[in-house]
Amino acid sequence: MTGRHTMRSTFLPRHHRHIRATVLATGALVACASLAAGCGVVPGTTGGSGDGPIKVMTWAPSDTKATNKPGMPAFAQAYARWINSKGGINGRKLTVLTCNDHNDSVAAAKCARRAVKENVVAVLGSFSQYGDSFFPPLEGAGIPYIGGYGVTNAEFTSPLSYPVNGGQPTLLAGLGKELAAACGNVALVRPDTIAGDELPVLLNSGLTTGGHRTASDVRAADDSTEYSAESKKALQGSAAGGTGSAKEGCVVPALGDRTSTFMDSFRRAREDYPDVRTAMAMGSVDQTVVDASGGASGPYEGSYITGWYPVESDARWDAMKKVINEEAFGDNRIDSADAGVQTTWIAYTVFKKVVESLGGGEVSAGNVRGALNDGLKIPTGGLTPTLQWNTRASWSSADDLASVGFPRMVNANVTLQVVRKGQLVAAREGFTDVTKTLRNADID
Repeated sequence: MTGRHTMRSTFLPRHHRHIRATVLATGALVACASLAAGCGVVPGTTGGSGDGPIKVMTWAPSDTKATNKPGMPAFAQAYARWINSKGGINGRKLTVLTCNDHNDSVAAAKCARRAVKENVVAVLGSFSQYGDSFFPPLEGAGIPYIGGYGVTNAEFTSPLSYPVNGGQPTLLAGLGKELAAACGNVALVRPDTIAGDELPVLLNSGLTTGGHRTASDVRAADDSTEYSAESKKALQGSAAGGTGSAKEGCVVPALGDRTSTFMDSFRRAREDYPDVRTAMAMGSVDQTVVDASGGASGPYEGSYITGWYPVESDARWDAMKKVINEEAFGDNRIDSADAGVQTTWIAYTVFKKVVESLGGGEVSAGNVRGALNDGLKIPTGGLTPTLQWNTRASWSSADDLASVGFPRMVNANVTLQVVRKGQLVAAREGFTDVTKTLRNADID
């Protein structure tokens, strides 16, 4: 296949030496952040000083030919309307600025520079695959990035990043761990890009942890309009030599927004392999996709799906749904089952707790960072384990996740879901911690 993308690898640097350098550099940056201007990081903007509104920003791509997450900034604005109708946070109104990064590195940097110019105190609940473009302006201004979607490695290394989930690494590692016991041969269908080259490493870390053979690697164009050849190859790879029946394998499509396109081709090719199951990470499929594909009679029936949070039907999402019902009932950009919208809700939940912890004091980027770095414990109503960031206790080269290149990851938990009778339901109660699984990733 020609025309491979040259976009910077998204996850897991290839060499231990590079990872150690990254961790050491991150440690130095953390120290700089704590000392503020002493290392060229300003103390923080004051978009929430005095009695004026507290100003934040949320960004995500919209109206592009690749991954779009318009529900994230739309929900952020709905949240602001809702919290302001309740008197704001500590009596202060919340102003939410939004930006479209257009799935473009230049636009992503422009969003970050606008955040600096507008003196926002934090960027919350956002999605962008161009961390190398947007983090430098934020770091230079000391603006924290709270609750990114987890799509880039920089979100787990930047000293100004406070992720609320474990990103794609945890989803694929957790999925591999589950499939080790449930499947015969496993075939991974992933983009033929440099970033896509990291996906087998993550899935295989889970498979090998469970004593399973590694997955066969099926590469595909990430902008294809059909995947007949890839579907056939994946089915043959998952069925051949499987445990027990020759057709008890699993196919894992990891094509992002193109997963639905792949499944259209897969449905047709699957006729000769009726027992082969599918499995995927949240973000590739949600309840809306399952419904649109035929529900119980569609290709997702029986699929295993790993997510960061409980299923959308769980009562723990009721507070978020109340915000949507009261402030954005007719906005079809906002779907309560969208992992992006859910991440934005959790990010704003974290921010609200941080501001409340400051009492009547100044709400600045520096004070927000300080509260987080000092180890403030933040419950999220059971949607994640209690979140806590503490630079002194957690982010060192000896930390479990720092040793594999994720020093900022404080939540390596995933949930396991399955499609039964056309509905996404919990396959197992509670969370599964994949920290040890990630440490087994073969990154050489």
